[in-house]
Amino acid sequence: MPTGTGKTIALLSLITSYRLPRPDSPMKLVYCTRTVHEMEKTLGELKLLHEYQVCHLGAQAKILAIGLSSRKNLCVNPQVLAAENRDSVDAACRKRTASWVRALSAENPNVELCDYFENYEKAAENALLPPGVYTLEDLRAFGKNRGWCPYFLARHMVQFANVIVYSYQYLLDPKVAGIISKELQKESVVVFDEAHNIDNVCIEALSVSVRRVTLEGENALKESFNSVRNDEDACNYLHLVCEPDSKRLNKSSDLDEDRHNTKQSVKWEVKKHSAECIICEKY
Repeated sequence: MPTGTGKTIALLSLITSYRLPRPDSPMKLVYCTRTVHEMEKTLGELKLLHEYQVCHLGAQAKILAIGLSSRKNLCVNPQVLAAENRDSVDAACRKRTASWVRALSAENPNVELCDYFENYEKAAENALLPPGVYTLEDLRAFGKNRGWCPYFLARHMVQFANVIVYSYQYLLDPKVAGIISKELQKESVVVFDEAHNIDNVCIEALSVSVRRVTLEGENALKESFNSVRNDEDACNYLHLVCEPDSKRLNKSSDLDEDRHNTKQSVKWEVKKHSAECIICEKY
């Protein structure tokens, strides 16, 4: 059907009306969209529908519907949002919310944490959303008002929501689905908007991209290993560079042990720079 004929609102009306005579049913509607713009549009239409149903049917029509997106779209911490892209925002968030960072902050007050996340953690089981339909903007506004992290609040509310709207990846990508969608009830109704895009999303989720600079780095590393493999002086030198506290071995009988230690040190350097260690294992 052409765009603008009311497919979305018709589908939402059907499913939300189905659960009206079954208020205690654990059934969820999981509505998957391709883009954040489509997610916001769906939530906007659902909000109008919800207002209409509550106006004409009363409190029994109340539901909890949320949109779930990435940290970049839900974060309200200005220092985290100052990062350039989504990956940088994710890294900045984890740098302030990881359990080991929070444990370290107990010993070192100079360790920077996220106040919104700390307030959310302190609220514990009281960190809940009242019934309603929440767009991403609504979640950000609610989080700012309460001082809670909207991203972690939305993730927490997935188990309580009647309607969840998020992108394909949250259900199709095994890495993401294993974290976000693993606790969805079996009674859930799953809808894929623009479902002809599913193939491409699945291919992207299960594909691995390797940059040319990574391959070039692998070749350069391999050549470096080949050049020092039988060079005794280079092995001793690398041993001193990689382990400054060790002493140069003077006895020729200790050369094999020196080479072994050098290779182990180089392996450590490779791991530190996130290079592939398969090359090291050859030697």
